[in-house]
Amino acid sequence: METSGRFLQFQTGSFFLFGPRGTGKSTWLRPLRDSAVWIDLLDPEAFRLFQARPERLAERVAGQPQAVDVVIDEVQKVPALLNVVHSLVEGERPLRFILTGSSARKLRRGAANLLAGRLTELPMHPFMAAELGDTFNLQRALEMGLVPLIWSAAEPEQTLRAYASLYLQEEVQAEALVRDVGAFARFLEAISFSHGALLNLAEVARECQVGRKTVEGYLEILEDLLLSFRVPVFTRRAQRHLVAHDKFYFFDTGVYRSIRPTGPLDSVQEIESMALEGLVAQHLRAWSSYRNVPAELFYWRTKSGSEVDFVVYGADVFVAIEVKRSRLVHATDLRALKAFQEDYPEATVCLLYMGKEELKINGVLCLPCEQFLRHLHPQNELFSMDIT
Repeated sequence: METSGRFLQFQTGSFFLFGPRGTGKSTWLRPLRDSAVWIDLLDPEAFRLFQARPERLAERVAGQPQAVDVVIDEVQKVPALLNVVHSLVEGERPLRFILTGSSARKLRRGAANLLAGRLTELPMHPFMAAELGDTFNLQRALEMGLVPLIWSAAEPEQTLRAYASLYLQEEVQAEALVRDVGAFARFLEAISFSHGALLNLAEVARECQVGRKTVEGYLEILEDLLLSFRVPVFTRRAQRHLVAHDKFYFFDTGVYRSIRPTGPLDSVQEIESMALEGLVAQHLRAWSSYRNVPAELFYWRTKSGSEVDFVVYGADVFVAIEVKRSRLVHATDLRALKAFQEDYPEATVCLLYMGKEELKINGVLCLPCEQFLRHLHPQNELFSMDIT
């Protein structure tokens, strides 16, 4: 798997490292492999041993008295280990625990609350374009996504096709999260039409022919497996009537493309437009979570239909971004941004498009999307970098 430098920074204290399968958590921690107490719960033998006797963890730590770090990979497989971690954290020996997980579901029901305040939480996202440097290719990213496992695979197309089924088999079926795996598979396809759109659970329920409550449970599973996220509407100091629904996104645009059904009635332009918007969304989400000063991701849409794709808001950032797949910018493309600018003159507004020129039209910055993504770095402000 690709080992290029990631923007996520190590913590001096103990922490949870959360991220979907294949995002490179174990690879990122590889420098600690030889010196740390390392427990890989994806290994069947280790899983059986620690599931039967979680207290074995204390014995392993005692058996490596020189070790400072304790890494437990995929800790959600044996949530009972958190009780042992808690007792070791309270002990006299100074240890740094690094607990990785690709699902928060079991941990919420386990003893994670015991570790509140003792372990921070770090997210691991798919690659950002700037992490890949010269190897980043926008068209490939739109088709394959940026999950390291897939991006670095010898046969990325096959790996991508297997990704969703991997979760269905290993996470959903193995953990008995749903009774009807077939219905969950239909749900995945149905909700793929909501990628980059307002989330209407009643409509999704009708599409996959299950009850709304069932769909709510399925969506919770998807979010617990870190496979999707929601973007709420920006309502601060609202001067217009706004919609109330969140927008829905898969965590990676390649995963979206692999799940989204295609056929004669499916618009290629629509699918590719949503893929581009999703790619920008996952970059902004990663940028916001990796930086030192927190920022949140929103969108803005009035009930009259005026919409801005993203609003990034934090103590030191207030930016509205519209994403267009077109290679030319028309005046009509700027209407929503201008409306947002009228309501929020403090905000910087920007349009990302597929052209090659940097423009400023009617006070709106228009940037090539690929250049924007390539220069997006958590240590930079969104639009202060030298884009050339």
